[in-house]
Amino acid sequence: MTTSTSPSTILQTKQHFKVLDGLRGFAALAVVIFHFMEWIYTDPSQNFIGHGFLAVDFFFCLSGFVIGYAYDDRIAKMGIRNFFISRIIRLHPLVIAGSVLGLLAFLLDPFANYQELYSNGKILLTFFCSLFLIPLPVIADRAFNLFSFNAPAWSLFWEYMANIVYAFILYRISRNYLLILTLLSAGAICFVGYSAGNLLGGWSGPTFWDGCARISYSFLAGLLIYRSNWIIKNKLGFAGLSLLLLLAFIMPFSKLNWLAEPLIVLFYFPLLIALGAGTEVTPHLKKICNFSGNISYPLYMTHYAAIWMFGNYYTNYKPDTAQLTLIVILGVIFLVIIAYVVMTFYDIPVRKYLNNKRNQKLLS
Repeated sequence: MTTSTSPSTILQTKQHFKVLDGLRGFAALAVVIFHFMEWIYTDPSQNFIGHGFLAVDFFFCLSGFVIGYAYDDRIAKMGIRNFFISRIIRLHPLVIAGSVLGLLAFLLDPFANYQELYSNGKILLTFFCSLFLIPLPVIADRAFNLFSFNAPAWSLFWEYMANIVYAFILYRISRNYLLILTLLSAGAICFVGYSAGNLLGGWSGPTFWDGCARISYSFLAGLLIYRSNWIIKNKLGFAGLSLLLLLAFIMPFSKLNWLAEPLIVLFYFPLLIALGAGTEVTPHLKKICNFSGNISYPLYMTHYAAIWMFGNYYTNYKPDTAQLTLIVILGVIFLVIIAYVVMTFYDIPVRKYLNNKRNQKLLS
C-alpha cells in the first residue's frame, strides 16, 4: 500500500543516529542537575553547571534535524492529519504524566502548603491548562511558569508550535528559503541575548516570546543541517561528543554572556549535531546510548515535580554542603529510576496501544 492511509507509510520508523540519541539523554541529565543547582546557587556565576539551561536549545536543534530525517520524505504521503496524530502519540502521554506528577507535588508537598493560598478552581484550571499545553502563568509560588505544574512543558509547547509550522510550511519550502528563515531567526536570537543579557527566558509569562526565538532558530538550523547533508564524518564517538557538549553547560558566566550564549546556540550546537550524525558508537557504548536516548524525554518531563519539593526543603532547612551533595546525587538517581518506571509501565504501553488502535482503524 502506498496511499496516505497506509499503515506502513504512517508507522514506519527509521534507523536512529545512536550517538545523537545518547547526547539527548546526556543533555536531559544536565537539565536535571542544573535545576537542582539553581536552587542552591541563585547567582549563576557560582553554579558549576550554570549554562545547563542551554540543553533546551540543543534539544530544539536536534528536534529539527530528527523531524526532517523522519518525515521530509513521507509527510506528503501520510498527510498532515496523520503527522499530527503521530506527534501527539509520541509526545503527549508524557505531557499528561508530568502534569499529574506536578499536581500531586503541589498538593502533597510536605515542605509547603499551597492549598491554603489558591482556590480549588484556580488549581483545577491550572491543571487543565497543563494537560492541554495552554500557557497560564498565574501561580506566583511557581514563579509564574507558563505551566505551573510542570515547568519544562514550556519547551514542549514550542515544540508543538514548530511541528505545526513544519507541517503547513517548512516541509514544502526549498532549502534556500529555509536558509533565509534561519538567518532571520538568528537575528532574533542575537536580539534576545543582547536585550535580556542571556538566553534563559521562554519559561515564564514575561519571557514568553524569548521561547519563540529559541525554538525558531534551533529547529530551523537542525532542519537545515539535515536538508543540506551537513554531516561531518569523524571518530569522536559518544564519549568525545559528550565532553564537547558538557563544555557548553559548564561554560563560566561573564559580562560577555549576552554574546557567548548566542554563539553557542548559533554555531556550536549545530556543529555538534553535524558531528553526532557523522560518528559511530562503539559496541560497548551502544546500550548506553540506547538507554540514554530512551530515558531522555521521560526524565525531562517527569523530574520537575521533585525539584519544587527540593527547593522548598532547601529554603526551609538550609542543609549543609555534605547533606546537599548527598541529596542531589541520590535525587538524580531517584529521578532517573522514576523516569524509567514511567517510561516502562506507562509511556511505552500507552503509545503502543494508541499506535495499534490507529493501525487497526487504517486497516478496517
